[in-house]
Amino acid sequence: MGPMVDLVARWGETLTAARRGPGPDPTPYAERLLAQWAEPHRKYHTTPHLTAVLRHIDTLADHAEAPELVRLAAWFHDAVYRPDRSENEERSAAQAERALPEAGLSQEATAEVARLVRLTVTHDPAEGDTNGEVLCDADLAVLAGDPEEYAAYAAAVREEYAFVPDEAFRTGRAQVLRQLLALPRLFRTPYGSKEWEARARENLTTELELLTG
Repeated sequence: MGPMVDLVARWGETLTAARRGPGPDPTPYAERLLAQWAEPHRKYHTTPHLTAVLRHIDTLADHAEAPELVRLAAWFHDAVYRPDRSENEERSAAQAERALPEAGLSQEATAEVARLVRLTVTHDPAEGDTNGEVLCDADLAVLAGDPEEYAAYAAAVREEYAFVPDEAFRTGRAQVLRQLLALPRLFRTPYGSKEWEARARENLTTELELLTG
């Protein structure tokens, strides 16, 4: 099976597990989401990013209270994405609130998925929010790639913001990097803290030095 077929199958398995009963055919929902993730203006927030986040959630799943809802939140967390707009997470959460009940998910489960999507605005889950910790850690795991992977990520982000002049981009990106480095912890799960924290901080520091040096 190709990557898209695999993702459609995975969506179906996740939705079936989350709704705990019969419901509409999950395939059209997966196809709509994958069409959004494949929009041509995306360079980093793409289907490979979705796949990577789902893979990281698999690694961290034992830490989550409801891993199937975390996976659904991953599908929706960048479903709406325009780099020139600031309300992407809210619009993505609202899409989840519309689509998931129609797809057979309970109102309670839908509310949790939407809450998790909105949490990716700050990546700052409350203490004990294990679902939030897993989603945020999985979304930020790209920061802990090897130097080549991190450089490819940084280049893709720049390409997504190609409409922003170089000086303005450097200023804005440096601010984002400083905010991340100022956090007491980038990763909240035990695995993320042990395996990703140090390497992510090294990558962020290197990028900041390149931008400001």
